[in-house]
Amino acid sequence: MLIMMDEGIIEHLQEHGVKPTSVRILVWKECSRSHKAFTLQDMEERMPQMDRSSIFRALRLFTEHHLLHEIDDGTGFQKYCVCRCVDDHHLNHIHFTCRKCGRTYCLEEYAIPVVALPDGYEMEEAEYVVKGVCPSCKWCFCVIKHLKNRLRR
Repeated sequence: MLIMMDEGIIEHLQEHGVKPTSVRILVWKECSRSHKAFTLQDMEERMPQMDRSSIFRALRLFTEHHLLHEIDDGTGFQKYCVCRCVDDHHLNHIHFTCRKCGRTYCLEEYAIPVVALPDGYEMEEAEYVVKGVCPSCKWCFCVIKHLKNRLRR
């Protein structure tokens, strides 16, 4: 018997044209728990009982059906984030990659700025990645700096 949460997942997958197999339900359940971008390796670590190829196929399918969007943040690892699309229209938002911890965040409240293109060019998609230091790493850096200053006294 399915629990209520799985029924909601099944309905969500079906609404996006995805056949809800047991593997896809498990992978989607794990994806939807993530509040930041994740890699295939992250998903493997969270689901050690599942093989890499099954997870990868589910992530590709979810991307094709606009459940996830891919992020190329320049780290060399393909990252995924839960897509908050409206009627198959991607919400174009900024991504932030921390250079200290390597985490990538979707900043959904910040839209990609409009770029005027020359005549004859037509934009199909845009990626906008800002790199810097996230609040957690900045806080850690400030604490460490403060402690080092106290030790010098």
